[in-house]
Amino acid sequence: MPELPEVEVVRRGLARWVRGRTITAVDVLDSRSIRRHGLGTEDFIGNLEHATVMDVVRRGKFLWMPLAMDTLGSVDSTLPKVALMAHLGMSGQLLMQDPHVPDEKHLKVRICLSPVDGMPEQLRFVDQRIFGGLFVTSLVPTSDGGPGGLGETPLPEIAEEASHIARDPLDPCFSFDTFYRKVKSRKTGLKRALLDQSVISGIGNIYADEALWRARLHYARPTDTLRRGDAARLVEAAQDVMNAALAAGGTSFDSLYVNVNGDSGWFSRNLNVYGLAGHPCKRCETPIVREKFMNRSSHFCPVCQRKRSSKTR
Repeated sequence: MPELPEVEVVRRGLARWVRGRTITAVDVLDSRSIRRHGLGTEDFIGNLEHATVMDVVRRGKFLWMPLAMDTLGSVDSTLPKVALMAHLGMSGQLLMQDPHVPDEKHLKVRICLSPVDGMPEQLRFVDQRIFGGLFVTSLVPTSDGGPGGLGETPLPEIAEEASHIARDPLDPCFSFDTFYRKVKSRKTGLKRALLDQSVISGIGNIYADEALWRARLHYARPTDTLRRGDAARLVEAAQDVMNAALAAGGTSFDSLYVNVNGDSGWFSRNLNVYGLAGHPCKRCETPIVREKFMNRSSHFCPVCQRKRSSKTR
C-alpha cells in the first residue's frame, strides 16, 4: 500500500502536469474503478468534462484535485465546490501519457486534458488489482481555517472523505502541540498511535518502524510515558525519513507503485529496520527483531529501542 511519501511523489508530478488544465473528455473503461462514485458513470463523466483542475492536494494518503466548473465559457472564479478524489489502493497508478502511447493492460479510466506544448495530453488511471479508484466528492471548509492539505495554493477546503483525519508531518500547518496532546491522551502503544489517522495522518507500517528506529523509541512504549522531548524527536524522525523517501522517489517493493512518469522509487535500498529482521542494526550491530503487530509486523532494535513500562516514568 503506498504511504505518504509515495502519494506525495504522485501529487507533485500531477501538480506539474495537470494543474490549470481543462478536462476535455473522460473514458471509463471499467466501471469498477469508479464504484465509489455512487451516482454512476454518466454523472462521473458529467462532473469532470469541461472542468478545470485548480490544484492537486494531499493530506496523509488522501489525494484530490479541486475542480472549477466551466460557466458559460469561463471558469468559475469562486472557491471550488467539488474535487476528483484518487484512491490508489494496492496497485493504482496515475500516469501521464501521450495519445499515441498504447493503452496499458490494466487501464481503467482515461482523462483527456487541454493541450499544452511539451506536456502529455492524457491522465490515465491504471489498476491491476482494482482496490483503488476515482470519484467526485464535495469540498468542505477545514475545521481550523487553514489549507486543506499540502498543495500549490492555500485553499481552505478539504475533500469530505479526508476531513476527519489529522494533519500529516509534512503539512506546513502541522501542529506539534496538537499531536502531543492527542498522543498523551491515548492509552495505547506508541506505534498504534502513529497509525491512528485521527492523531497524525500519513504514517503507515514502513515509515512508523523507520521513524521509531531513528528516534530510538520502542513501538509498544505506552503513550502516557512519552515526554515532550521524546515526541519532538519522533516527529522530527518521521519528517526526516519521509523527506528522504521523497528524495528517492518513494519506496517500491514491486512494479506496482510508480510515479506519474511510470518510474519506481528506490528508498527501499535505504531502509534501516523495516524488513531487515536478523540483519545487524546499523547503529549497534545487534540483530533486528521482528514481532507480530496488528496482523502485520514491527521491526526494531532490542538494544537501541528498549521497551519502557508504564510504571517507569
